[in-house]
Amino acid sequence: MSTAAEAAAQLIYPANVQANTSLTTVKFLSSCFAGAAAGILGLENWLGFALFLASTLFTTFCIHTINCRGTPAKFIQGGITELVNPGQDNVFTFVLVWTLFYGIVHVYD
Repeated sequence: MSTAAEAAAQLIYPANVQANTSLTTVKFLSSCFAGAAAGILGLENWLGFALFLASTLFTTFCIHTINCRGTPAKFIQGGITELVNPGQDNVFTFVLVWTLFYGIVHVYD
């Protein structure tokens, strides 16, 4: 007989854990590219954050339709709310890359 802990451990499938880790990588790269685009375009204030919001929603839509096949609760523990959540690290990454590219491109404006 198996205990409850062993039964819960059997539910964790390494391939699924690796796939979910790649989803966070996709969201991270999306915030990096959005930050670079906002910096190169010279967006300031709320326009830059609007681009980040649009990028997050577009990435969520792509993951929802392509990877999760329309049922994110089946693949991700938090479901759609976990997909839409940008994450604190991704917001900070966006701001860092945004200011970096803004400073590089628009240094003498």
